[in-house]
Formats: sequence, C-alpha cells, structure tokens
Amino acid sequence: MEVKKKIILGVDPGTQVLGYAIAECAGSTVSVLACDVLRLRNEKDVLGRLKTIFEKITEIIDLHHPSELAIESPFYGENIQSMHKLGRAQGVVIAAALHRGLSVAEYSPRKIKQSITGRGAATKEQVAAMLSAQYILPPTAQNLDATDALAVAITHIHQRDAIRGKGGTGSWEAFIRSNPDRIR
Repeated sequence: MEVKKKIILGVDPGTQVLGYAIAECAGSTVSVLACDVLRLRNEKDVLGRLKTIFEKITEIIDLHHPSELAIESPFYGENIQSMHKLGRAQGVVIAAALHRGLSVAEYSPRKIKQSITGRGAATKEQVAAMLSAQYILPPTAQNLDATDALAVAITHIHQRDAIRGKGGTGSWEAFIRSNPDRIR
C-alpha cells in the first residue's frame, strides 16, 4: 500500500521578515524540506514589499508544489498599525496560494504554541527548541520567524490528523471513538 504524501507550506507573515517552511507528511512521518525567511527590509516602498511577497511565495509554491497553505493569523497587540501591516502581508500570501490552487488554513499564535509545546503562552525560543528536538532542521532554520513558520505547518498537520482520526474518516465522531483518553 502506497503512503500518500502531503506537502504543506507554513507561513509566519511579516512585512520586514516573513518566515516560511515546507513540511512533507507521509503517513506519520514528517520531514522538513525547507525552513527560511524572506528579508524585505531593503524594499523601502510598502507596495513593493507586498509585490515581492507575492512573487517569492509564488516561486516557493512552484518549486515545492505544496497543496495546502497554513498561515498564522495576525494577533492584536498594542499597535494597530502593526496588525494592519501584518494583515496585508497575510492577505498577499493567501492570494498567492489561492492563485496557485492551494487550500488555506489559518491558526492563531496561541493555537500554534499550544500544538507544538503544550503551552499557549510559550516563547518563540521554546517553540524553536521543541521543533529542533523533534525534527531535522536545515541550517537556514536559525531565524525564529523561520521556525515559527514551521510550527504553523506542523500545527496544520496535527490538526488535520486529529480531525481525520486514526480511522481516517474525517468526522469528529471517529476522532472521539479513536481517542477516548483525550476527551474530558
């Protein structure tokens, strides 16, 4: 029986530094194919940055052929302008993914941290440490934005597997039957 492979593009959006990762899931085996950042600080024009994001994400999709995009949703901090800029970057990434026919899933920062470390308030450093302990990371994964993007992709894989359950039926009922110890 041939194991079906799924390739996920994970993105931690940003207008100055954007993290991206490619994770391949074959059965229960997850491999990290890419984990890096796009540095956008040299582009002074905001619209130029958005154009560069679209072009680079499209290139990454064309190179690795993912079928799904998992992206971190912007969270509201104290600076509404930062959230606005992140929302623009996120929108451009989603547009590039849709342009190439990918399905899109969005996860909150808290959900991602919870999925990787078991703690929704974990630091970026704790997330990176957990990922490096579990997976073989490329040398380009030294930036915390890159490992955040990998965390998004891994969260998507975990979420997808949880919804499908061990029987692969895709229903919550099957998940509950297969995981009685996880239901309280």
